[in-house]
Amino acid sequence: MSGERVGIVLVSHSAAVAAAVAELARGLAGGGDLAPVAAAGGTPDGGLGTSAELITAAARSVDAGAGVALLVDLGSAVLTVKALLAEGDELPEGARLVDAPFVEGAVAALVTASAGAGLDAVAAAASEAYAYRKE
Repeated sequence: MSGERVGIVLVSHSAAVAAAVAELARGLAGGGDLAPVAAAGGTPDGGLGTSAELITAAARSVDAGAGVALLVDLGSAVLTVKALLAEGDELPEGARLVDAPFVEGAVAALVTASAGAGLDAVAAAASEAYAYRKE
């Protein structure tokens, strides 16, 4: 598939968790020509936490002009992304914090973005993952 697609950034307090969820999403999305997805986990020195610098770099790396969906794991990751969005010039235009479960939302977002859907549809698909029942 060619053209601009929504990019996905997975923000976790752990670099290993962010990378593993990105790998899982890629695998479950079926391979092929996938939308860009990047992990932004941990701190620059490899510790646990969140880093505005890593989040910004990841968002820029997946920005193809169609928007960037940012999915986060826990509280301070939300606060860091909200602060970056409030600054207005750190993240690419069209970047959006998506309220979604981290793992299921990442898979749904990547599948939907890879199909060429816009940012609203990608965010909706990720958010709908809250309704997935496991019983």
